[in-house]
Amino acid sequence: MATPLSQGTLGQIDQRIARPSYDRGKVTPGILHVGLGNFHRAHQAIYLDDLVGKEGASGWGILGAGVMPGDAAMRGDLEGQDWLYSVSEQDADGDAVRVVGVMTGFLPVETGHGAIIKALDDPSIRILSLTVTEGGYFMDPSKGGFDAEHPSILADIANPDAPTTVFGAIVAGLRARRAAGAKPFTVMCCDNLPHNGAVTRRVVMGVAEGQDKDLAKWIADTVTFPNGMVDRITPATSPERRAGLARDYGLDDTRPVFCEPFRQWVLEDNFCDGRPDLDSVGVQFVPDVAPFENMKIRMLNGGHAVIAYPAGLMDVEYVHEAMEHPLVAAFLEKVEREEIVPMVPPVPDTSLDDYLTLIRGRFGNPRIGDTVRRLCLDGSNRQPKFIVPSIIDNRKAGKSVPGLALESALWCRYCAGTTDSGAAIAPNDPSWDRLTELAKAAKSEPSKWLAMGDVYGDLGQDTGFADAFAGWLGKLWKDGTAATLRDYLGRS
Repeated sequence: MATPLSQGTLGQIDQRIARPSYDRGKVTPGILHVGLGNFHRAHQAIYLDDLVGKEGASGWGILGAGVMPGDAAMRGDLEGQDWLYSVSEQDADGDAVRVVGVMTGFLPVETGHGAIIKALDDPSIRILSLTVTEGGYFMDPSKGGFDAEHPSILADIANPDAPTTVFGAIVAGLRARRAAGAKPFTVMCCDNLPHNGAVTRRVVMGVAEGQDKDLAKWIADTVTFPNGMVDRITPATSPERRAGLARDYGLDDTRPVFCEPFRQWVLEDNFCDGRPDLDSVGVQFVPDVAPFENMKIRMLNGGHAVIAYPAGLMDVEYVHEAMEHPLVAAFLEKVEREEIVPMVPPVPDTSLDDYLTLIRGRFGNPRIGDTVRRLCLDGSNRQPKFIVPSIIDNRKAGKSVPGLALESALWCRYCAGTTDSGAAIAPNDPSWDRLTELAKAAKSEPSKWLAMGDVYGDLGQDTGFADAFAGWLGKLWKDGTAATLRDYLGRS
């Protein structure tokens, strides 16, 4: 029988499982993190767990928080385990399993985010960090970036004491700090966004400026928003994986995380009230994160999109299986080499060729069991960040984009809701109904798809791109994905 994970059972679990080497009772929170999904718990939390274990940095524990209704169930599960959970790093060489103990608690999930605001009033919280998904920052290219007229933003401006978004809660916390004459906290974004610190600053400032100009000026003058690049492939936890952990290691964990061994975190050293000594556990501090994030977002995240939609349309279930498919693997290689990598500026001390080789190996890791469906998720928010910038840069350079136009067409065809075999595709985007309607209309009028200004901006007016997109979309409907990929791959 598997042993339920808790502080009291740590001494009973399988000796192959690493566990905290420090006294958890002495760890106090210095970071309030919003969004304790699998990625955060396999990434930022691991670095801090390493730091506390290595350096005894007991003042840098993590206090968790959530803003979605489903976060309450996670809180309940983790509370039952004394805020412990396991992380299994998996590759062809086997597993490395550890229990992470750096979380000190998880705030109640409340309407109005009162618990978050109260916690931010505590000066021991020196960093507020975020993983709220790429689509959680109210960005709209058709409106020049930040959507200041979004109903949730307007609601936060009108109701500063009962915000609906985490950004309204951040502003409320900063208002309390200012009123108390206390130092502000650093706001650190850990989502996959180009210039993620600057994006986060724009949203926070947008709310603050709408509420109180003096407060907004104080935030602008005193609060820092470091840009950062984060990377680790972390699939969703399936019941089968959880059962495997119980079977193979005798550990009953309600919230286990599974991930690849590779991880990377590149940060600007821009913190207004100190920071943990993350240098000592592998975090790279650099003056400018932009080259690193540009490389990662375009080559890795963009590469994920390149393989996702053709694989999904051909009923491929897992990412490593997609990499074993000769057409999908060749499509990735050609698009990366010809249209993505040439638009990536040089990265300090990094070979783009070596990075591409690393990506191929990571995508092909069969132990991760990452699903194609996960990669296809939320294209309406991911495409404008991971794919469209490469298209724009190529077009500005006077270059054609047959591969990226085909990627866009594959996304459109996927959103029509059926695979090439006729199998139904379950809704897989927050805007699925809109996307499905437009994808079906685009079968006869491709321009309807490219008219999504929140995704493509003005690209729909670029006849070179629009004509390539329309040609590929027509071929996908007529001949199917495999034949269309062969056509693309056969062109010089």
